[in-house]
Amino acid sequence: MLNYNRYFPNIIAVSKTFPMDEIKPLIDHGHIHFGENKVQEAIEKWQEEIQNNTKIKLHMVGKLQRNKVKLAVQLFHYIHSVDNLKLAQKIAEEQKKQNKQIKVFLQINIGKEEQKSGIPLEEVQNLYNDCLKLDLNVIGLMCLPPLDNKASTYFKNIKNMNNNLSMNELSIGMSNNYLEAVEFKTTFLRIGTKIFGARD
Repeated sequence: MLNYNRYFPNIIAVSKTFPMDEIKPLIDHGHIHFGENKVQEAIEKWQEEIQNNTKIKLHMVGKLQRNKVKLAVQLFHYIHSVDNLKLAQKIAEEQKKQNKQIKVFLQINIGKEEQKSGIPLEEVQNLYNDCLKLDLNVIGLMCLPPLDNKASTYFKNIKNMNNNLSMNELSIGMSNNYLEAVEFKTTFLRIGTKIFGARD
């Protein structure tokens, strides 16, 4: 059983598609972690807000195209969706240019679903090693499990790999499976509809 007095995951309020006037009450209440999945939308919504509130931490939780990496490195504090070497190389290149270091999660396609991004679990070690050679600050693994009611099985596998790589952070769990993710002591929960309601 978890000791909830000592375990407090960070909640990323996934604010994609929602306007700033619906996000602002959370900011005013002191919430600092927010997630977006499109770079251009994030720039339009967050650039001024982040300049005015340096406590805010912005998370890129969607697929990141290489042609958007420059802007992503400028704006985001975390990138949760690194899943190939070319993307990792581009991020490393931009970090050097901008003299900035992003916290990175490697995205795992834990269910080997063709429609989802991410690398197979058995390829994680190689990508992790390549990222270290690029001086990327890889802090943990991220996954989007299939909707087949087996989230705990997937979370257990990714937690074990995270431990094998001696990483302390874990980005698993969304609105539909956050309780299972908490059982595996995820350090970040990506919650959208449970906070903002259903998207149009």
